[in-house]
Amino acid sequence: MKATATAHPIQGLVKYHGIRDSDLRTPYHDSISLCTAPSESTTTVAFEPDRTDDEYVIDGDRVEGRGAERIRTVVDHVRQRADIDHAVRMNSENNFPSNVGFGSSSSGFAALAMALVEAAGLDLSRPEISTVARRGSTSAARAVTGGFSDLRAGSNDRDCRSKRLDVEFEDDVRVVGAVIPAYKETEAAHEEAEDSHMFEARLAHIHAQLADMRDALGRGDFERTFEIAEHDTLSLAATTMTGPEGWVYWQPETLEVFETVRTLREDGIPVYFSGDTGASIYVNTRAEYVDRVEEAITELGIETRVWRVGGPARVRDADAALF
Repeated sequence: MKATATAHPIQGLVKYHGIRDSDLRTPYHDSISLCTAPSESTTTVAFEPDRTDDEYVIDGDRVEGRGAERIRTVVDHVRQRADIDHAVRMNSENNFPSNVGFGSSSSGFAALAMALVEAAGLDLSRPEISTVARRGSTSAARAVTGGFSDLRAGSNDRDCRSKRLDVEFEDDVRVVGAVIPAYKETEAAHEEAEDSHMFEARLAHIHAQLADMRDALGRGDFERTFEIAEHDTLSLAATTMTGPEGWVYWQPETLEVFETVRTLREDGIPVYFSGDTGASIYVNTRAEYVDRVEEAITELGIETRVWRVGGPARVRDADAALF
C-alpha cells in the first residue's frame, strides 16, 4: 500500500479568492489556470499498519502545526473512502522554489492526492481526484487535471471539480518565472477576503472575466488570454491590499518586472505579466520570443526559470519512490 506521484504547480489566470466552505475548501467563484513544467512536486505515501502516528516530511523537514492539519485532512478523506485505518508516512520534494508565489501547495497537494488514491486502491478519474486534492488546497484541484484547467465553484464534490481544457496554442506557451524570494502565506489572505471592501466589486465582475477567458481559450486567442490574466493579477492585488491586514506582497523587483514587460510589449513582443499571491511573477510569451524576454528579466538582476505548459498529475513507477 505504497505509491508515488508527481504534479506540476499552477499559474492562476483567473484566480479564485476567498473560501466559501473551509472544510471542503470550495471557492466563491470559478477559476482557470495553467500548469508549469518541468517544475514539479513528487510525493511518496505508504499506509503502514505497524506505524502508530502519521509522519509528513516536505523537502527534508517534518511538517507540524497548520501544515500538518491540511495534509491530514486529505489523508483522512482517503482513509475514510477506502475504509483504511493505517497510519500514513509521506515524503514530498519540490524541484522549484516554494513559498514565493509559484504554486507549490497546488502541486504538493495534487501529488499527495494522486499518490494516496493509488496506494489506497481507489478507482477514481482525475476530476474525481481533483476533489480530494481540493481539500488541502483549492488550486490543487487544477494541478490534478493539468494543462489549462477550469475549476467550477460549487457546494459539493459533484459540482466543485476541475476539468482540463483543450487549447490550441498550449504547446507555444512559454513562461519566464521571475523568482523574487519573499515569503508569503496565502491562507491568511483567503481568510480575510470577505472583509475587503473590494471583494464585492471583484465578485461583480469576475463572472464576465471568466466568460471572456473561456471564449479566448476556445478561440485560441493567445493575446487576449494573457491580457485577461494580467488584468486579473491587478484585480486580485487590489482585493488583498484592501483587507484588514493591508496585505501587500509585491516587492520593488515585482514592479520592475511589470515595467519591463510593458516596455517589451511596446516593442511588439507578445508578453504579459501574471502573479498569484506572492512577489514572484510569471511572464507569459510565445516560444519564438522567450530568449529575448528571459534576457530582459535577467538584466534586472532577477533569477529566472523557463517553463512550458505541464500535463496532469501522474502516478510514478516504483523506482521513483522517495523512501
